[in-house]
Amino acid sequence: MIGRAKEKVALLNALASNYSEFVAVYGRRRVGKTFLVRETFNYKFTFQHSGIKNGGKGVQLARFRKSLVTHGLSDCPVLNDWFDAFDALRSLIDRSSDRRKVVFIDEMPWMGRRDKMFVSAVEDFWNGWASARKDVLFIVCGSATSWILDKIVHNRDGLHNRVTYRIPLKPFTLRECELYAESKGLELTRAQIAECYMVLGGIPHYWHYIQRGLSVAQNIDDIFFAGEDKLENEFNELYSSLFSAPQPYINIITALGKKKAGMAREELSQVSGVANNGALTRRLKELEQCGFIRSFTVIGKKKKGAVHQLIDNFTLFHFRFAAENAHGDRHFWSEMIDSHIHSTWIGLAFERLCLEHLDQIKEALRIGGVKTNAHAWRGPSSQIDLLIDRNDGIINLCEMKYHDGRYPITKDDDDSMRNKKSEFKDETKIGKAIHVTYITPYGVKENAYAKNVQSEVTLDDLFRS
Repeated sequence: MIGRAKEKVALLNALASNYSEFVAVYGRRRVGKTFLVRETFNYKFTFQHSGIKNGGKGVQLARFRKSLVTHGLSDCPVLNDWFDAFDALRSLIDRSSDRRKVVFIDEMPWMGRRDKMFVSAVEDFWNGWASARKDVLFIVCGSATSWILDKIVHNRDGLHNRVTYRIPLKPFTLRECELYAESKGLELTRAQIAECYMVLGGIPHYWHYIQRGLSVAQNIDDIFFAGEDKLENEFNELYSSLFSAPQPYINIITALGKKKAGMAREELSQVSGVANNGALTRRLKELEQCGFIRSFTVIGKKKKGAVHQLIDNFTLFHFRFAAENAHGDRHFWSEMIDSHIHSTWIGLAFERLCLEHLDQIKEALRIGGVKTNAHAWRGPSSQIDLLIDRNDGIINLCEMKYHDGRYPITKDDDDSMRNKKSEFKDETKIGKAIHVTYITPYGVKENAYAKNVQSEVTLDDLFRS
């Protein structure tokens, strides 16, 4: 299994506990939640079940009963409601000779979306029975992160603070994608891995489609444009699996996709058509929890002035290219490689790649142990996409530039940076030292302007573990 070391340790600690434990594993669709749990426990469970997408209550209960029978409860009665279902699960556990009763319920949100009493039945099972034992490991999982968080993890009623292990599963980092590529024998350079990441993000299932013997461009054509139904329909499937009413979320994502720098909520509300109220706050929080957007404060402003920015690589690629291939060109991406459109895209995508690897940037700057905050800033005539505000009296003003060799800083670059620094100091009145940091694939080329750069971060640095 690639990566996931901390998450696996958490699951094994729960297994080794002397008490019953309630574990919630959550993360976006295709990120590898089910694989993590199954691999960690070597596919051996006292009981395992997965909810049925779009299944009504009757279908869900019938499938749950079948899972109970499969796992040994041959005399399981017909289940009329979820209280009956969890009572039957108690009977199965009581009969089990397993030292540790590992119960894994996958895609739980699909089971509980249409029945208000479902969570009450889970609460009754855990509070009224399982938690009073010492041998139950109860693992729940689901792609609908918002449902898992609202109904289980952050439940304010009977399940309040009952989850003992919370395991949010994040996409792979560049380094983890590199390890995955090596495990498949893909023979990709780090620059090629980075370009794949700019399209697919760190979603393991998407990387599963990359084939040996094909170039990056050929692979992207094959995955998105060849008409073989690999990821062509993933956009709609992704958001419908995460949210029971996906359209407002899609409206928000679509609006943010139109503006690279992001939007404040007032503008976002106007462009998306989603009312500026508590529901918008909740939806933005859920999108951020799923990793689709980042919310950041503009340095010098209060939190209520937060800006929301779409950073999900797959979604941005869908908007910019996959959805625009109106003529069904099967070689769309290969034909784009030497175009201005491709070079513009890769420059913007590289900026997102950097924003997704802030921890690695901090390690490269040797400030991994320093308290920091990441910000963006807009002035009267300039914009800074990444400021690292450090607790040691320094702000790193980061300039992210994609280039296929050492980046040659030009006079225009130098003049622009001087203007940004001057404007930033004048507008914010911040007294910290400003260190110019260039983040490029291969470093900065030595010339007359390079001396004005205090620090550099390269693509190799972004591959740090």
